[in-house]
Amino acid sequence: MEVANKYVTLKTHIEGAPKESDFELRTSPLALSLDPSSDEMIVKNLYVSIDPYQLNRMKLYNSSQKMGAGLEGITLGKEIKAYGVAEVVASDNVEFEKGDVVVGFVTWAEYSKIRGNGMIRKLDPLGFPLSYHVGLFGYSGLAAYAGFFEICKPKQGEKVFVSAASGSVGNMVGQYAKLLGCYVVGCAGSKQKVELLKEKLGFDDAFNYKGETDLNSALKRYFPDGIDIYFDNVGAEMLEAAVANMNTYGRVAVCGATSEYTDPGKRAAPNMLDVIYKRIKIQGFLAWDHMDVFEDFISTTGNCLRSGQMHPLEDFSNGVETIPSAFVGLFRGDNIGKKMVKITED
Repeated sequence: MEVANKYVTLKTHIEGAPKESDFELRTSPLALSLDPSSDEMIVKNLYVSIDPYQLNRMKLYNSSQKMGAGLEGITLGKEIKAYGVAEVVASDNVEFEKGDVVVGFVTWAEYSKIRGNGMIRKLDPLGFPLSYHVGLFGYSGLAAYAGFFEICKPKQGEKVFVSAASGSVGNMVGQYAKLLGCYVVGCAGSKQKVELLKEKLGFDDAFNYKGETDLNSALKRYFPDGIDIYFDNVGAEMLEAAVANMNTYGRVAVCGATSEYTDPGKRAAPNMLDVIYKRIKIQGFLAWDHMDVFEDFISTTGNCLRSGQMHPLEDFSNGVETIPSAFVGLFRGDNIGKKMVKITED
């Protein structure tokens, strides 16, 4: 049997903000059969993840491209790897059978061919929707959990600031912090998002950073007694303002720097005297650095979702052809929660 497989490729390397015209939707025939001893499998993609870090892979050169598997630059015209959930439709890999549901790195496509050493595993849904395993139980959720608990080492009652707080990582950080008994303020880019943070997710307060002319003054207003923990998803001026308002022994978990992804001229320049004399820890990290806490993360998050103490925040587009617009929309702030594309019915 043969299918016409639709997939998204990169048409030109991107500098600055991405545009839909940077991508191309292609179709090619794909036989749903495999050579014996190929150790491969073919999967039908159900959900694929849309993540800001992919933009750094789409540049002609970025220093992050040297940092390991999954971060290397994307070749023009080739399928683009991404995290997702899929169903096995053909397998010559002894570890997988037709009909298995799997999670891991697939491609921005209707079907993906996975080699034997692919970063993919069988999925136990644990009674949750499959989409949860792309975001909440995927690398976005692990980044929130590990960044907050392993990097920031929070204590009950501490004051926590989260940027991009309505995004896939930030919303979970804020919810974890509230469960621990912290005072939590988030920033986001619209009135709707600010209201959601306070009314649905239980943040103590939130503000629209686009309405602030002086971020330093804004943070003094929301944190008159200083910030103990800053979870950074954006970098640049927001990081500078957060450090200026941090308490002694403050901790900064640097998860992303999205404002710098689209503007190479932007660079965060926190006051290093503050860093030294306040003994502030600023640490970057990647989610997969912390696979040792994956089981704890899944157990804790699952229990909190079942009990209603945490709320899922997901944002869907439908069909592989919507992937370029979904990706471009990340950098306009269109999404609320984890952005993903539903490729086919699960």
